[in-house]
Amino acid sequence: MQEILIIPDMINTFPTEGNRSGLSRKDFQKDINDKKTDLFILKNKKGMEVAVTNYGCAILSIMVPDKDGKYANVVLSYGTLDALMHGPEPFLSTTIGRYGNRIAKGKFTLYGEEHSLTINNGPNSLHGGPTGFHARVWDAEQLEEGVIRFNYTSADGEEGFPGNLEVEMTYRLEEEENAIVIEYRATTDKATVVNLTNHGFFNLAGTANPTPTVENNIVTINADFYTPIDEVSIPTGEIAKVEGTPMDFRTPHTVGERINDKFQQLIYGAGYDHCYVLNKAETGSLDLAATCKEPNSGRIMEVYTTEAGVQLYTGNWLGGFEGTNGATFPARSAICFEAQCFPDTPNKAHFPSATLLPGDEYQQVTIYKFGVEK
Repeated sequence: MQEILIIPDMINTFPTEGNRSGLSRKDFQKDINDKKTDLFILKNKKGMEVAVTNYGCAILSIMVPDKDGKYANVVLSYGTLDALMHGPEPFLSTTIGRYGNRIAKGKFTLYGEEHSLTINNGPNSLHGGPTGFHARVWDAEQLEEGVIRFNYTSADGEEGFPGNLEVEMTYRLEEEENAIVIEYRATTDKATVVNLTNHGFFNLAGTANPTPTVENNIVTINADFYTPIDEVSIPTGEIAKVEGTPMDFRTPHTVGERINDKFQQLIYGAGYDHCYVLNKAETGSLDLAATCKEPNSGRIMEVYTTEAGVQLYTGNWLGGFEGTNGATFPARSAICFEAQCFPDTPNKAHFPSATLLPGDEYQQVTIYKFGVEK
């Protein structure tokens, strides 16, 4: 991994005031354990604007136009650092690690050694635990107006995970199209498991009070198979066909068309909360994973990833709390496409491996591309 430049005082050299989101820099500036948090505004020449903070690398707003050229924030978020730190949805549009999604009973064995993780989701470990990457202050350097690089060192034993993990992540806005590219790299000094993802909660209609549900969103997912779950949302180990089930998004369907069907998997998830096994050109290739269209605004989002899976989550457990600029987020007011390894991979030997060894490098690229259909 290349040498990393750390800026100890977090000097933000790009302007943040007067941004499209209406966020205030002072609401995100704090000293936490001798590390400074801040607000960063990324822009491209097409007018797209993304607001982020180095606390959890949270995406605070994504401002993109609709079919009439009207800009709106299409990601659910909190409007202050205090809300981000203490709000009811701790993973809201943050970076997730060391292991995104669930690990059964918070335990796995790696090369004969059992590791016990913090339990924070029923009997399981979820998204790296309560003080995972979403709840850490990352070092940050804004390289250009549309590019920011984050770094974090996850200590050996943090939340029970083995090895000192050095992580580098970059958010980059494309200049010629409205797309945010997320690039991850990581190395370790001890065998460990790594599954990083962005947990963006998207609503292409734009956030509001109340934010509308995503049930009219038209979704396509490039996957012939998915990983069925049990009653506590752990994969059973089966790789099941989507064909003939409400899980089939190989052709376009609205989210709400089948979400309330009396289908056991949808009952377990209270809606869609499942990992899709993506059809890949080859292992690690950057392919189109999913497309989402919001018919009223005309906005379209395409998701590309090098990962083997994408978790579709339809905000089933959102409870109506308040976020940025007074927006409120009731149940099913967001859709998530979390590019990742499969859930509970460390306990499923036949799933594609999430193990990272010393001397190797974890790499991942995920792209969220926005456009309009007129």
